[in-house]
Amino acid sequence: MDFALSDEQEALAKAERAWLTKNDPIAARRPGIDDGPARTTPAGVRHLAESGLIGLLTSDMGGTHVDLAVLVEEHGRAGSPLPVAELAIAARLLEQLDHPAFGATESGAELVVPALASLENPAVHAQIDGGQLRLSGTTAPVTGLIDAHSILFVATTDTGAEAAAVVPVDAVSIRTLDTLDLTRSWSVADVDLTLEEGTWSALQPGTVTFVHDALATFRAMDALGAAARLVDMTVEYAGQRTQFDQPIASFQAIKHHCANMALSVEAARAALWAAAVALDGDDADTRTRAVSAAAAFTGDGASSTAQTALQVHGGIGFTWEHDVHLLIRRIKVDELLDGSVSYHRRRLAAA
Repeated sequence: MDFALSDEQEALAKAERAWLTKNDPIAARRPGIDDGPARTTPAGVRHLAESGLIGLLTSDMGGTHVDLAVLVEEHGRAGSPLPVAELAIAARLLEQLDHPAFGATESGAELVVPALASLENPAVHAQIDGGQLRLSGTTAPVTGLIDAHSILFVATTDTGAEAAAVVPVDAVSIRTLDTLDLTRSWSVADVDLTLEEGTWSALQPGTVTFVHDALATFRAMDALGAAARLVDMTVEYAGQRTQFDQPIASFQAIKHHCANMALSVEAARAALWAAAVALDGDDADTRTRAVSAAAAFTGDGASSTAQTALQVHGGIGFTWEHDVHLLIRRIKVDELLDGSVSYHRRRLAAA
């Protein structure tokens, strides 16, 4: 596949990086990092709404999953708490369902995030009986849920049908989780609902799998962004840190470490671009293979890059004041959600 980002996509990434640099999420998080989970800021939500990024995948905006991928990478690099991919995916589904919450999601007046069961552990049980949709169980961890106004539940019922429903947050029990990730909030929803006909919508077959694939791709893209920043930080540190009156970057072992990190990031980026292109295509089998290959490769590579970055930084990387450990925590959580490395390898082998 001959592929490169367009000039417009490069400009989109550059503009988003400039905004994130000006509104540094990690710097904003530092003062209250011991006070509770990270929250989305009104300025961040306003930025996503006014720039149209929430509705990027909708027909009016005409954006692609590759466009969304470059944005998610920048937010991963910056350690942003904003659930960019989740909001864009929710807006796309709401438009397809012609749901009243669609316009509110685009404007930012109401944040709707999608909640699904884990790829490896489908814990939400769904039944359709006499026009009623019955949902019970617990969703997988979802970022940004504690700041959402509504939750978009997407589920496969016990008969194999697929359905979606938008439920107010106060209609379910939300539990905020303590995780390694200090840059984002993670929550789960305990569901015990019966929704009457007219409050839920039937989905086209394959929609649930598509949403899972999209979330898995962008979870890996977030990890890639954090790993890419760790490469830059490590190269810069190696050029400044001296030993035996020489920058440690001049040592062959450090050169090999930095080269391996850069190679891993670039290869993962190519794989994820291929997955994003597949998300915009019509071949479900190609999409499954591309997504699982990219997610497995990136999850493993980003984790290895993070550990190498810590090794090159030495003792300073362990300190609470350094950003290295925050990015490592983020990568490790990304590695476990929306399908672990082992899950995607098994899925790829079975495809």
